[in-house]
Amino acid sequence: MADALTSRQREILDFISSSIVERGFPPTLREIGEHFSIRSTNGVNDHLKALEKKGHLRREDLKSRAMRPIILPATDGGGDVVPLRRGAAMGTGNVQVIASNDDDMADIPILGRVAAGQPILAVENATDTVRIDRMLIGNHREVFGLRIVGESMIDDGIFDGDYVFVKKTPTAHTGDIVVAMIEGEATVKRYYPEGDKIRFQPANTNMLPIIVRRSDFKSVDIIGIVVGIYRKL
Repeated sequence: MADALTSRQREILDFISSSIVERGFPPTLREIGEHFSIRSTNGVNDHLKALEKKGHLRREDLKSRAMRPIILPATDGGGDVVPLRRGAAMGTGNVQVIASNDDDMADIPILGRVAAGQPILAVENATDTVRIDRMLIGNHREVFGLRIVGESMIDDGIFDGDYVFVKKTPTAHTGDIVVAMIEGEATVKRYYPEGDKIRFQPANTNMLPIIVRRSDFKSVDIIGIVVGIYRKL
């Protein structure tokens, strides 16, 4: 039996539900904070934890936008309630490999840059295309490119200025090199889900991993898995 909510908790829950109805996924902590003029993510966390404790909100896993109201009002004007579908992951939309006139070649859209150091904002507008042999990306269909900024993946042979080819997928296996969005900023790291936290591990002994704990309520999305590297000589 869900406990009663304060007026602010009800407003936040309604804001989450409205975002899901209108956009298909919940808001980030930052978006909630900006909408309600809550200055810190800790303040937003306190409200979300209270909603979860009272039985009005559920966190499915550590991924961004995985929080969901337990029930959501139907949008057809009726009085029934419907279960909420899982929110869509943030990312690159319907990115497809651009076919080339040469059957052995493919044009890969370059969507922006991604940090191999500290996370930076990924600009998801195609800035260029790179023509490569299809053999380099296997049979993957939804592939896009990002330019690497930073040196945290140098031990895996990924250097500053390289282009990584990314297979768009919201899931990954332990140890995969992934492009992840953490609080709206993109980074490339090895992915290690570990109980109530996710460790994003750099391949550089001079750098520390990025740790995201369930209790942090940070937004995390897997955008894709790195399947190839392109380097201009």
